[in-house]
Amino acid sequence: MNNNDTNAMELEQHPNFIESNTQAISLAEIADKCIVPTFSDNSLTISHQDFCMAAYKAAEKVFGALSPIETRVSHPINGRVPTALMKKATELTDDEKTIYYQRLAWIAKVSSCTRNIDGQEIHLTIGGVRAYSEDKLYNRPSALKFKIFVGWQVRVCSNLMLQTDGFSGTIDCMTSADINQKALELFSRFNPEKDNNLNALAQLQDTRLTEDQFCHIIGRMRLLQALPVAQQREIPQFLLGDQVINEATRQYVVNPNFGRKKSGDDGISTFDLMQLLNEAVKSSYIDKWLERNANCTEFATGIRKALRYEDNEGYDWFLN
Repeated sequence: MNNNDTNAMELEQHPNFIESNTQAISLAEIADKCIVPTFSDNSLTISHQDFCMAAYKAAEKVFGALSPIETRVSHPINGRVPTALMKKATELTDDEKTIYYQRLAWIAKVSSCTRNIDGQEIHLTIGGVRAYSEDKLYNRPSALKFKIFVGWQVRVCSNLMLQTDGFSGTIDCMTSADINQKALELFSRFNPEKDNNLNALAQLQDTRLTEDQFCHIIGRMRLLQALPVAQQREIPQFLLGDQVINEATRQYVVNPNFGRKKSGDDGISTFDLMQLLNEAVKSSYIDKWLERNANCTEFATGIRKALRYEDNEGYDWFLN
């Protein structure tokens, strides 16, 4: 087997947790090759690698052994050293180039926490997102913005299933110690042994959608975007745009794990619906990805309740 075959097999066995315009990179590469942006007074910001390790160490205290960190970055910011100011871009040597990545997303799995839903192996996963574009680097030192989360990930596709009590939103931190403390607070509140979140996810497999219902939901998703703002406010929040809706529709046809089956029309489960949406939001930019991922879980849970006539939040609008 040649290297290309090996790489293809590894990719098939372990898909990316986010794609869009991101690229894989190791923490060592970030530390060795990337500069760290500063505030206007030349005070250092918190580096990407310090953010990852602060939250990672907090997770180790709570959950035990973790897998190595998987990191993806986007939006490279290129620069050059002062001695190369007058050179053409094509004349720059590697030593004269500088780079840092504006956006970063990372995850790590809890080694001892694996469960099964609908025949799919899932892992408890922690991670975070950071975008320098959300920080005021041109001012004096101020709190920096980070996002951290804990949730479940499907092994076969690396889709994350995030729920609001496992997603921090944005935390403002001045130091790595602040990140560690706030990550510790979030992870300590999340108890996988109680399985409250896992039970909610597992229940999604017991409710099914026909193809007509799926198509009706897709149509309602599109209609929602055209409604007056006042009317949109009466409907549960839905953060996914046309590109994600198009990709989810395509995944319904082609996805071998969660799409429609070739024989018969028994439809898909609401667990499958969540995975189709999760797969589609991988095309989102890093800074919007977590919110949209959590919204996929909320939406699938809401559709399940509507199908079982247990909905009191308005998700039946997508089915009526």
